[in-house]
This record gives sequence, C-alpha cells and structure tokens, in this order.
Amino acid sequence: MRIGLDGLPLTAAKTGVGHYTYELAQALARAEPSSQFEIVYPSTYATIRPDEPGSPPLPPNLKLNRVRVGPLGRYWWSAGLPRYIRRSKLELFHGTNYDIPLWRRCATVLTIHDLSQLLHSETHEKRSVSRARRRLPLMARTADAIITPTESVRGQVCEHLRISSEKVFAIPEAARKCFRPMAIAETENVRRRLGVTGEFLLTVGTLEPRKNLSVLVDAFEELMLARPRSNIQLVIAGGRGWLSGPLFAAIERSPVRERIILTDYLHDQDLRALYASCDAFIYPSLYEGFGLPPLEAMACGAPVIASRIAAIEETTGKAALLFDPRSAQELTQRILALYEENGGEKIRRTLSTAGLKRAAEFSWETTARLTWNVYHEALRRFGS
Repeated sequence: MRIGLDGLPLTAAKTGVGHYTYELAQALARAEPSSQFEIVYPSTYATIRPDEPGSPPLPPNLKLNRVRVGPLGRYWWSAGLPRYIRRSKLELFHGTNYDIPLWRRCATVLTIHDLSQLLHSETHEKRSVSRARRRLPLMARTADAIITPTESVRGQVCEHLRISSEKVFAIPEAARKCFRPMAIAETENVRRRLGVTGEFLLTVGTLEPRKNLSVLVDAFEELMLARPRSNIQLVIAGGRGWLSGPLFAAIERSPVRERIILTDYLHDQDLRALYASCDAFIYPSLYEGFGLPPLEAMACGAPVIASRIAAIEETTGKAALLFDPRSAQELTQRILALYEENGGEKIRRTLSTAGLKRAAEFSWETTARLTWNVYHEALRRFGS
C-alpha cells in the first residue's frame, strides 16, 4: 500500500502536531514494512531536515518528499496535492493537521487534535478562527475517517461538527522514547546553561492564551509570598505563539520577575533534562485535545500538577494532582502541598511513581497499530 502523510507540520520547529506526524509516520513504517509511506509537502516550503543529531535513521520504507510545484500547484490543497496524489497513485492520504484535499483522488483520514478554534475562539487570532469555521466542517464531512486523540475530543467532533460516531476513532498518542528519567547530575550542564540554579517548577508549551500561563504566574507569586525565603524558580519553556503580549507584560510587571526563566523553544534533550530534574511539572491549560507535555514529564519521572479538564483527566488518569485552571489559589495550594515539611516529599515520590507507570501505558507502536486499522476502514468506505 502507498500512503502519504501531511508534511507541513514538519516545515517549522516541531511542536505537538509535528511530533505526532513524525512519530506516527515512523511507527507505521516499522510496523508495516511491506507498505510505502511518504511525508509529503510542496517545494514552496523549505526542506524538512531529519530529526535531532543522534536520532536513528528513518525506516527504508519512509521518505520525506518535497514535491516540486509550479504557479498552480502552489495552491497545495486544491491543486498541487490532488495532482500529486493522482500522479503518484497514493492509495490513502492522512491529513495529520486538520486538512485534507477536497478533490477525492484517494481515501482520506483526517486527524482533528482539538476544537480549540471553535470552542475557545477568544484564545486564537481572528483570521485563524475564521479559517477553521469555514474549512473544518467541510474537511470533516469529506474525510472517509477521522482520528481524535481522546474520547472527549471524539465526542466534541460528533456533537459540534455533526459527524456520525461510526466515522470517528479515538486513538491516544504517547511520549517519545527519548523521554525517560535521568540522574540529577546528568542534568547539571543543561540547567546551568539555562540559568536554573536550584529548585524549580516547569511548564512546557507554545506561549499562547489557551495555555493559561498567566494563572501560573499568579500562583507563583502567591507561592513566593507564602515561602519568602525560598529560592524556587519558575521555568517556562516554549516558543512565542499568538496573542502572547499580555503574558509577557504580566511577567515584566511581576514582583518575582527575577525568579522566572523564559527559555524559548527547546529541543528534546534539553527538555528531558528539565523534566527529569524539576520539583514539579505544571500544566495549567484551559483546553487540550490530549496533553503531550504532562505525559512526557511523567515519562521522565516528574510529579505533575495539571488542569482538571476532560482531555487531561483522560490522559493522566489518576497519576497527577488536578486543579481548577481558573483558580490561581487552588494551584498555589497544590504546589505548596509538594513542599510541606511533613509529607511533601512523599507526595512527590508517589506522583513520580504513578506518572512513570501511567506514561508506560502509551506507545507509538499502539498508536500506529490502531491508526492502521482506521486506514483500512477508510479504504473500505472510499471504495463502497
């Protein structure tokens, strides 16, 4: 079988969708060596580079395919990609980032990671929201099958996009294999380079309103008032996203500004060192489709405090301390519990052990196997 996957999420520094696309493609290729897989994108984008140094080579049946396009083909979804699918005789195309070609040249699978732009439009730029409202319902109706990362998003897709539940499949993602515990001494060079000097709290993700980092900054200020002699730092790791101006302004005004470290985008080995050495990983997001960073943190042994929202509860199980993401006070209390003289260390150890066990329940091999089953369902629907 010849299968194409959307390469556009890999043309910039990889975040959640990019990691999903890359890990899934490799796991599929390894699981199905008799099939050919290609990550497809147009020549109007820069060449995708292989993963970080030291990463294993791509499977021989998986290639990165930068498709040469002309003036018409640069209209990728409406002209360039449909033309390429017909010419290359792809049997199935997987749109891993909300888009598929509307011209039905082959079977199509669409991954909808979340409905944030529809359900939390205030946290996105107006242009992005307008595009999602116009295109996503059409894409969902056109696709032969839809994948979501959690049952909660599956339910939202069926309800808000009016899609039959028989067409939508919830398939969980997983932490990448590079995320695993490290000895504290092994993390020292990374921490020193980033300016982390002692105890610290960590959060990871693109800096945008949905991540709700202003509540974390407020909670950190309350924490420092409660523990004025503490040397705890707050490390915020992630590239600058949309509508992030108010967050940066709040950090600049904060009385604990000197204790907040903004690292910008970090590669996996630096992230692993921070996950493995933080006192706690905190994820205050208002809305998620899955929540990879908490799972990555768990895989590295970090105690996790996360938002009490449907997808995060589904992903973390009972291995995290949860809080109302609208309440800085409740978040502060959760953090303080980890530093209590009588019992704080025990809570951290318990969360760390539970998180490691929970993260081990997910794998990209399982994700690939379940996705392969959906491909066959999509092919059946396309041919019927």
